[in-house]
Formats: sequence, structure tokens, C-alpha cells
Amino acid sequence: MAADARPRLSPNATVLVACLAFFVITLDTTVVNVALPSIGAQWDGQVSALQWVVTAYTLLFAALLLSAGAISDRIGASRAFTIGLSVFTLMSALCGLAPSLDVLIVARAIQGAGAAVMMPASLALVRQAYDEPHLRARGIAWWTAGGGAAVAAGPVVGGALTTGLGWRWIFFINVPVGILALIGMLRAPRSPRRPAPMDPAGQVTAVLALAALVFAVINGGSNGWTNPATVVGFAVAILAAAVFLVTESRQSNPAVPLTLFRNRAVAVCTSAGLALNLGYYGLVFVFTIFFQEHRGASALVAGLMFIPMTAFTTLVNLLAGKLTNRHGPRFPLLLGQTIQTLGILGLLFVSQDTPTPLLLVLLVPLGIGGGLAIPPLTTAMLESVPHERAGLASGVLSAARQFGGAIGVALLGALIADQAHFMTGMRISLIIGAAVLVATMLAVARFLPPGHHHVDSPDPATTEATAVPAQTNGPQPQ
Repeated sequence: MAADARPRLSPNATVLVACLAFFVITLDTTVVNVALPSIGAQWDGQVSALQWVVTAYTLLFAALLLSAGAISDRIGASRAFTIGLSVFTLMSALCGLAPSLDVLIVARAIQGAGAAVMMPASLALVRQAYDEPHLRARGIAWWTAGGGAAVAAGPVVGGALTTGLGWRWIFFINVPVGILALIGMLRAPRSPRRPAPMDPAGQVTAVLALAALVFAVINGGSNGWTNPATVVGFAVAILAAAVFLVTESRQSNPAVPLTLFRNRAVAVCTSAGLALNLGYYGLVFVFTIFFQEHRGASALVAGLMFIPMTAFTTLVNLLAGKLTNRHGPRFPLLLGQTIQTLGILGLLFVSQDTPTPLLLVLLVPLGIGGGLAIPPLTTAMLESVPHERAGLASGVLSAARQFGGAIGVALLGALIADQAHFMTGMRISLIIGAAVLVATMLAVARFLPPGHHHVDSPDPATTEATAVPAQTNGPQPQ
């Protein structure tokens, strides 16, 4: 075939392209936050509109992850990666050129859809690049490190670009990276196609349920919880969720097998992942507004203020791995949740006059807690299911965490929508963030077994190459 005669990228170059793409899609979950006040100032956008700039991306990203692995299987990972990357790059350009806030939000949603298709395909390319297990493990480590670097770099890159060149450049920077990766894909080996069942009804109802819920929460914060549109939004979310549950229970190959959640450990891990991202990303959104609108910081300074927090997230990942290997996942997971909860409660004492050094110190436990909790959470999830369902469980956890980030921005952002009572709303959002963490801490302590607990499988198949991974490098990606 002509495709086989093409000059091919080396395995290392293929992995570099995949890692580069994963870096930019992860970067886009964090880079936008510090630019929000500048975006709002250009179009007089209210907090509710700015919430959609963030959640439109993460919402489609989260929901479409449920089918992204199957899409990658059906059309081949290289083709899925190219399509997703093309959509992501085009929408990045449109975001930068957006003539209105509405266009920006729509482009962000489509950008998130492209990212969802890219993510499992990028990991599949890494796995296909190497035949030797040790080289494959190294490639996956590089891929994971790319996501971690993006989480840490996002606020600083966003702040520097917004302050130096303007907020539009946080999107334009994706374009040359995307083009470079697409050129590389012209020489990448073609991936084989595999039969993979699709669940369009489940996917559509999942998107509708999540979108309606986020809309209702955001609209409730800006227009009131009894507003007709808010009530309709909640009603649509409930109805779509009910249809989703019925659909999944009757499908022979559902996107989310409901039987998976009969396992208490799986249900607990999924809830814990959602809670961790809800608090983390919701509070990053709140404090981004707080730094710039209520403390007068520039976008660059606001981005720099998150460095200690994100730096500790990366550092404690190594410690989390060692603790998990020694004690099993429950102990480090509970420790991470406890530290993050105490950190959130400590932020209750923050005011507009809090000294900056103290504020930076108070933010650090958010990063430490997330960095400690996510690796053992991933381990616990995978140890709770048979080997042949590891990819599915990993994808469900990733989608839950992404959705947690989206609902966190929607819910906690709704509480600060009234600028006249911003500090009150911020403190309520902190209490909610701590409360959901405490609830999942109690569930982890009650239902997650101590030590290592491997589920035996009659068919010790390996994880599918296109399965969506549950990230191990901190509370990201969202």
C-alpha cells in the first residue's frame, strides 16, 4: 500500500508528537483561568459568561471521553488523533479570532470535543510506538509527564501571554504547535482499525444531562435558583440522566456499564475523583477572580501566585507512588484528601488584606493534597476491577474527574456571581469544597480495603491500547 511506502517517523519522534499534543490539550484546561478577567473586560462579560469559557471545554471533553476510546479503535488511533488535532487546532485559531463572547464559548466547546478524541488516541500512539515493554513504559511516563508539566505551566503561561500580548494569544499559541504535530503525523505509521461497539444513545444523553446540569447551576447563580430557565435546566438534566441510565442498562455494549458501580470500591473511587477535581478547579477559578478583581493583581502576577501550589503537586507525585507501593492506595489517598480539606478550611480566613506570602502558603495544601491523592486513587480504581476492564475503569475515572472540574467551576463560580457579596460567596464555596471532600473521605475509609487488593480475573487480558487513562500527575483535566 502507498501508506506503507511513506517515510516513517522514528518511535521516539512519534512519542514526541503524541506528548506535544497531550501537553497542549491539558494546558488548555488551566491556561485560560488567569485570562478570564481580561476576556470579561473586553465584552463586559459577567462571571456566568466567563464560567462557560472554562466549562464549555471541560464539559465536552469529559462527556466525549466516554466514547473516545471506541472511536479511536474503530477508525484507527493515528486517524483519530489527526482528526482530533485538526479540530483542536482550527478551534484554537477561532478562539483567538473570536468576535464575540458567544463565538468564543462555542469554539471552546468544539475545541474540547477535539481534545477528547485526541487524548486516548495519543496514548495509543505511544503504546504502538514501542514493542519492548520497558520502552513502552518509558514512553507512557513521558506522556504522563507532559500532562503534569502542562498543569504546572498553565497559570504562568496564561498570565505571561495575557499580560504581554493579550488574552487571544493563549489560544494562538496552540496553532503552530498543532500544525507541527500534524506535519509529524503525515509520516507517522498508520494504526490498525479494530471493531469497537459504539453507544450513540448513551453518549448523546450523557452530553445532554451534563450540559443541562451545568447550565442550570450557572444560570441559578446569576439569575436565581427559581428562575424558569434554571428550573427547566434542572428538569432536563434529571430527565436526560434517567434516559441515560435506562439506555445503559439495556445496551449490550454500553459506554458506561452500570454493573461496574456495583463494586463499592469503583463507586467510591469515581466519587472521590469527582470531588477532588470539583474542589481544586472550582477554587482555582474562584481565586483567579479574587486575585485580579479584588486584590488588583495583573494576569501575570495571578499566574505566578499559583506556582507554589502547582509545583508541590508535581513534587509529591513521587512520594505518593512510594507510599502507595508500601502501604497500598487507601492510606495515601486518605492523607491527600485530609491535607486538601485542611487547606480549604485554612483559606476560610483569607481576606482582601491577607499578606501575599501567607496567601501563597495557604494555597500550597491544595496542590499537596491533590498530588498525594490522585496516583493512589488511580491505583485503587484499577485494583478494584478485573484486568480486562482496567481500560474501561480508567476511562470512567478520567471522565468523572473532568466532569468534577466542570461542575466545580459552575457551582463555585455561581456562588461568587454577585460581586457585591463576593467574599461571602467565596467562603461558602470553600465550605462546599471541604464538605464534598469529607464525604468522600468517609466513603474511602469505610469501603476501600487497606493494603493492596487485586481483583482476580479469569481472563488476564491487558488494558486496551486506546483506553482513556486516569491521570496520575495531579488534579488536572480536566
